[in-house]
Amino acid sequence: MQENETELMLRGYGLTTAEMFYRMPDYRNVLNTFIWQEYDLAPDHPKLFRFIEYWQDEIEGPLHSVRFTHRKMLSSGEWQNVVGEFTYH
Repeated sequence: MQENETELMLRGYGLTTAEMFYRMPDYRNVLNTFIWQEYDLAPDHPKLFRFIEYWQDEIEGPLHSVRFTHRKMLSSGEWQNVVGEFTYH
């Protein structure tokens, strides 16, 4: 079952964005970039490192470097379930 973004954030996940620089398979002197984004757990980042391992095992373009950032957008203490709403004019 796929969890939605709010459920992941309440469980401590944050949005991890990685920019991968890799060498073109046929032109080793040419660098290209690939952007990867997923909800992941800091500081271990298991999904990011699993993707990097997959890249190294399955993709021909060898990685030159990886730059990433992690943003925890919501914690369990910051979220409130709103039951009602009223409008004031």
